[in-house]
This record gives sequence, C-alpha cells and structure tokens, in this order.
Amino acid sequence: MDIKVLIIEDEPIARQNLKGMLHNLFPEITVVGETSSVKDSVEFLQTHAGDDPLAPDLIFMDVELSDGNSFDIFKQVTVTAHVIMTTAYSEYAVKAFEAEALDYLLKPLDPESMKRAVGRAKERLAVGEPARIINPRERLLIRLNDQIVPVEVRNIAYFYSEAKNSYLVTFENKSFVLDDSLDTIEGNIDPNLFFRISRSCIINEQAIESMGKLIGGRFRIALKKDIDACTDLTVSRARADAFINWMER
Repeated sequence: MDIKVLIIEDEPIARQNLKGMLHNLFPEITVVGETSSVKDSVEFLQTHAGDDPLAPDLIFMDVELSDGNSFDIFKQVTVTAHVIMTTAYSEYAVKAFEAEALDYLLKPLDPESMKRAVGRAKERLAVGEPARIINPRERLLIRLNDQIVPVEVRNIAYFYSEAKNSYLVTFENKSFVLDDSLDTIEGNIDPNLFFRISRSCIINEQAIESMGKLIGGRFRIALKKDIDACTDLTVSRARADAFINWMER
C-alpha cells in the first residue's frame, strides 16, 4: 500500500534525517511535501485536500515551528490525515493526545519507534479508518502533579477563571486547574452543551437547575443539587438574550 507523507519540520537537518529514515525503512512511502511553518502547512493542506494527488495520508508534525506552535494548524484547517507528532519536548504529550495524534515520538527518532508508529498508521489506512482529530473535544487531559488525569467533557459542570487562572468543576465537585484560557476552551467544546454566560464562566446546560431574573436584564443561575458554585453564576446583560435563545433551542 502506497502512503503519501507530508513532513512539517522547521529544522533542515531533522527534516533530512526523517526523510532518510522513511526512505530506508518504508519503500512504500512517498514524501509529497515539506513545510516548516504554520502558515505554509495550512496553505499546503488547504491546497492539497480530498482527491488531490498530493493530499497526504500521513503527516509527521514537529511541534515547535518557525512561526509558532503546530497545534495552531488544527485551528485553521481541517486535518484529515493521520498525524504523528515529533518533538524533543515531552511536555507536549498531553496536547498531542488531546488532538488525537496517532502517535508521539521523541527526538532523536529511533527506527523501532518509527516502525511502531508507521505500523499503526498502515493498519488504520488499510481498513479506511479516518483520522480522529476531534473538535469539539470529548475529553480533556489534566496535569495533576506527576500524573495525567482524563476528564470527560460531558462530566464537566462548568469552567471558570479567577486570578488569571482557569479551572473546571465536575458534576462530582472535583476541581482541576487548566493550562488553557477560557477563550481557548470555548473554541474546543460543544456549543450545544456549553454556553459562556460571562467573561469568567462557561456552563454546561445539564448543570442548570433554574434561572432567576435580575435587575438590568441579567440572570442568576442556580445549579442542580450537590453541585457547588465556586464562582459567580450571573449571565451578563450582553449575553442574556443569546443565553435564553440557547436554552429554548
């Protein structure tokens, strides 16, 4: 089975080493493109999509690129190819898993890890399994000391920000600190399930018991029994009409 590969890597030596390893280990692989920046990668994927002969089946994607972070690529274009992340920094593992990358390889790359990753890609391509780049996210991976804790998004009652930090609270009243801002979170969760009631709070409709109308067209939300309110749950006046429309949909 022929496999078309796009290499996204901003270091020329690393790019040549990766190409050489792919050529030596996998004669069925053809490198159809090389990019070194978020901008060029987005342009390539937009130009070569669908049935285009240069549309990649598999992408080797370095994390740190010449003009930013490769995770920004997913925000600008739909990635339909399977993705294998390559980086020298293990701290990006959480984001790679959240983006549903097929595998995550630490530099310097070694042949055995490469064989494992490409083998997984070949298995999925052989059965026509689509890449699983999920948006909206179905789960978040939370750093907790030296552990990574998966939290299902549907089990989150609300998100809030306070003193320049962001948090989530589950229906079981477990609270976790987030790496991302509420702006980032809002763009990656299901808008049918969550609504941003103010600059500092995003709420799950399943957590809402009732709403009380306040002076000035605002609303105060009461949470369902056993869910603690760790922040102000007032719907801002600017968002009140949209909130009611969202609740009535």
